[in-house]
Amino acid sequence: MSKLHANLVLLVAAALWGFGNIPQKTILDHLDPLSAVGMRCLIGGLMVLPLIVTEPRQPAGGLYRASLARVSALFAVSIVFQQIGYLGTSVTNASFLISTSTVMTPIAARLLIGERLTTTVGLAAGLSVLGALLLSVGIASFNRGDAAIMLSAVCFALWMVELGRHAQTYGRPFTAMAAQCLGAAVVTLPFGLLHGNLSPATVIDAWPQLLVLGVFSTAVGFSIQTVAQRFTSASHAAVMVSAESVFGALGAALFLAERTSSAGVLGATIMLGAILYLATSGGKTAKAGAGG
Repeated sequence: MSKLHANLVLLVAAALWGFGNIPQKTILDHLDPLSAVGMRCLIGGLMVLPLIVTEPRQPAGGLYRASLARVSALFAVSIVFQQIGYLGTSVTNASFLISTSTVMTPIAARLLIGERLTTTVGLAAGLSVLGALLLSVGIASFNRGDAAIMLSAVCFALWMVELGRHAQTYGRPFTAMAAQCLGAAVVTLPFGLLHGNLSPATVIDAWPQLLVLGVFSTAVGFSIQTVAQRFTSASHAAVMVSAESVFGALGAALFLAERTSSAGVLGATIMLGAILYLATSGGKTAKAGAGG
């Protein structure tokens, strides 16, 4: 897969997540956050699990298991905080706050793997966050829901770096995806049964949202990212998936009557311009010590 193709499929993932923010909000009418995360991850993990047989066997070394465990743990924490955040914030605000990981990811990449950005990627990241801020028309009030989304963005930035390192070192994207989803399900579903409202009745009530979240936002969306990050850097991928804000605001306007101002339209235009420029440019990330 070329870098251009990786960029384009990451845009598809961003669209799935952006429109998936709608059921991620409305599913809370039926299920508590941990039950919602557990069920969507169970569905996503079971869908990806059969694809593992198409991958080459991987020696079961300690470094591989430790890397997979880090990726899976960060994924679970990120998605739980994100779902909890939807209890107290709007889809538009949540989409913006998640997009702050666009700037956090290069910082994490620099600290964890010594990656230094070129001017092209750094400028695109900055413009993406500026556009997302205009799209949200700022954050008028910062509450617990917003704080949970911010924590999720931090964890997603760390996850993106670790996922990129894991995917480029070991490959086997479907194994990684299944481990992340099923690991999150194993952790969250017992809490949903014991302390939440998880039951056959609530699952049946939430089946439309679970179908969208489990199949499209989780199985398809995160699998796309796991595959694509074998062919592009974490910082580059973070800019591409920041388009989630645009798709999230569009979905919120269409289905939840959350209105977007003229400043929001300008912000969406800036974001899309930065993303499309980076997607078609030859800009690459550089390791520490290289020119940029």
